[in-house]
Amino acid sequence: MRRLGYLTTALAATAALVLPTGSPVVASTPAPTARGAAIPSLSVTQQVTGLDIPWDVQVLPGGRLLIDERVNRRLIVATGSSKRVLGGFPSAKIWAAGETGMLGLAVDPAFSDNRRIYTCSGWVKADGGHDVRVVAWELNAGYTAVKYLRTLVLGFPTSTGRHGGCRLLITRTGALIVGTGDAAQTPNAQSLRSFGGKTLRLNRFTGAPWPTNPWPNAASKVRRYILTYGHRNVQGLTQRADGSLWSVEHGTYRDDEVNRLVSGGNFGWRPGPGYDESPPMTNYALPGPQYGARWRSGDPTVATSGATWVSGAQWGSLNGTLAVATLKANKVIFMKFDQAGKLLWTRTPAALQTSGRLRSVTKAPNGDLLITTSNGSGQDAVLRVHPTL
Repeated sequence: MRRLGYLTTALAATAALVLPTGSPVVASTPAPTARGAAIPSLSVTQQVTGLDIPWDVQVLPGGRLLIDERVNRRLIVATGSSKRVLGGFPSAKIWAAGETGMLGLAVDPAFSDNRRIYTCSGWVKADGGHDVRVVAWELNAGYTAVKYLRTLVLGFPTSTGRHGGCRLLITRTGALIVGTGDAAQTPNAQSLRSFGGKTLRLNRFTGAPWPTNPWPNAASKVRRYILTYGHRNVQGLTQRADGSLWSVEHGTYRDDEVNRLVSGGNFGWRPGPGYDESPPMTNYALPGPQYGARWRSGDPTVATSGATWVSGAQWGSLNGTLAVATLKANKVIFMKFDQAGKLLWTRTPAALQTSGRLRSVTKAPNGDLLITTSNGSGQDAVLRVHPTL
């Protein structure tokens, strides 16, 4: 494949750009005046308070919220202002260090029938070591406790806890997508024998690699799980209405990224010897094609994290944008992409710049956004963002 500017490659119902060295990607442009669509007013309220570094929030049937706390290593179910720590969860087995601990959550689409939920977290192994892994649980009928079902995939690399990933997404086809970090270890992102610095796709019930993954018959078991590679630290995963899969990634001192995933694609992260982070996030000097970001922060980074696609007429001109939380910049960036995935504009509403560090963004059934703050000291919350035209 030749490196052509803005060459579109369609694989597995997704597409990505293959950009030559130096090709520009607009990091931030002002939103144009809306044509036929107003800019909504945003009401931001604290739906759940008294949390400490909540990493993710997901909605359970009936409106309850499933929340996890990274450092406290616990699962919480909240209804309005009432919250309950779930029993039966083995907090002592969760390894928390640096950026690792309790991380991504997912709720099974058939939860009303099977009551399954999924976690990705650090884990203390039987030999005293640690890894990052994905585990399936069953939540009881009273929403008071969970029961271990099975470990779906394990062995994601760890070091000090830096770059632990780990976001979960269940697609419309029922596959479980997992975004991982490279554990701040030089070879992982480019190695097809390492789970580090990847997106993985697997069966959410059995843990088997998804049958249409790019290397389903590879001799390496790890390689059979890989959907994409060459990532530094995947923090967000989301699926657009057109079925395409998108990831959000932490950069070095520059270039946080939003990527449109392509099956088998290399997204170009390869630090130098000794984990030298001076190479670009998408290093076109590597062999073969690399897939360039659809948005990047430039210098400095804003520490992008969770993301979701916004939908509903009540969002006015923000309908159909990608809402991306940021930690360092303390804001949500709404990004408008065209059908081909080209960035058109970004917008950062003032109402979402006053709550400190923002970690995860989840869409509620009524179209509201749920956002976790990440400020620590027991002062964190789940925010509900409601648009009004």
